[in-house]
Amino acid sequence: MTETKDKLPLVLLVEDNETIRGAFVILLEESGYRVRAAATGAEALSVAVESQPDLILMDLGLPDLGGLEVTRRLKADPRTSDSVIVALTGRALETDQQACFDAGCAGYLAKPVDTQMLLKTIPEYLGTENAK
Repeated sequence: MTETKDKLPLVLLVEDNETIRGAFVILLEESGYRVRAAATGAEALSVAVESQPDLILMDLGLPDLGGLEVTRRLKADPRTSDSVIVALTGRALETDQQACFDAGCAGYLAKPVDTQMLLKTIPEYLGTENAK
């Protein structure tokens, strides 16, 4: 059973709001993903290096390092450069989207996040949409 569970995609959720973080962890776990969570940019860097997640859902408004800076650092590190990063933010301007892509994000989801849309797009980001 553990071997099968280890094959499930690992998602790192980076979100400083404890309530939102908890709700997303439950949603992702109930949807069949292994989940790690981080509340700060520094914690995200540490957890990402340690666990090498398949997908990182990155809040941009973190209390220490901004999500874009964390993204740039993760993409520059060979241990985490292959992780797919999707920005989660309340800022939905076109220039904000471009900044996310410039930093290395593969995608951009505006808050409040439509959870059904999120669950639909995760397999696309992971390249597993036809694997079922």
